[in-house]
Amino acid sequence: MGANLSGKASDFDGSCSLVRPQLGDIPESCVALVLTHLDPTEICNLARLNMAFHSASSADFIWASKLPQNYRDITEKVLDEPKLLNSQIKDIYARLCRPNPFDGGTKECWLDKKTGEVCLSISSKGLTITGIDDRRYWNHISSEDSRFQTVAYLQQTWWFEVDGQLEFPFPAGTYSLFFRVQLGQSTRRLGRRVCNPEHVHGWDIKPVRFQLTTSDGQRSVSQCHLDSSPGTWVNYHAGDFVVEKNCSKSSTKIKFSMTQIDCTHTKGGLCLDSVLVCPSSIGKSIS
Repeated sequence: MGANLSGKASDFDGSCSLVRPQLGDIPESCVALVLTHLDPTEICNLARLNMAFHSASSADFIWASKLPQNYRDITEKVLDEPKLLNSQIKDIYARLCRPNPFDGGTKECWLDKKTGEVCLSISSKGLTITGIDDRRYWNHISSEDSRFQTVAYLQQTWWFEVDGQLEFPFPAGTYSLFFRVQLGQSTRRLGRRVCNPEHVHGWDIKPVRFQLTTSDGQRSVSQCHLDSSPGTWVNYHAGDFVVEKNCSKSSTKIKFSMTQIDCTHTKGGLCLDSVLVCPSSIGKSIS
């Protein structure tokens, strides 16, 4: 009897109030269900709370809901690591969130850490540039501003034409395509970034034409003058395309171009870094 009373007394504090439950008392399965409603960044933050949250955050069904439905196709396209698909889903997600080079390092693919959506970048070396082999017009130069550490620099030309194409298993959604361009050539001088606008000319006379087409017949055409301040990288929006749910099981092929082929004047002093393909929801924040 006394033993029973003393055992019950341990459940009360000095003021006779019940001891409140702690976060660690929540069943791990309940924690995991809550985590499915959060974005990956929030999940990682909560995983630091205690062992229960840390353990629950590794559940496969949580991360499977954050990955694109066709993540296996993307993994096989981008990574030459067949064993990765046998790993925990959390590890697959973390691996795909890194910049993953493919096609000889001319392209990179990654998942947006917050949304799990697919983003792609294509370097200038992965594009077809008219006259790129003639050093009187174009040169590939090193640049700390580029994720590929190199950009294509145009000194001067009459015929400006850049083309590219990509075949990729995009998940269903709406995507935007951008050309990342800068007027002027940036260098480092005494540890500071400086821009030389010496060769910048001709871009204010006639607009540049952007075009985007897809294998299922979508087409977008736009044009604008390149009138940004020298030394400023600008993402020029070439167009949008939609991948339907029934098309996400196969690869979508896109073709795109950036041209100014009016031969009445020369143009030059332009750096071409890359082409970016990303979900339109992300594109709105960078355009």
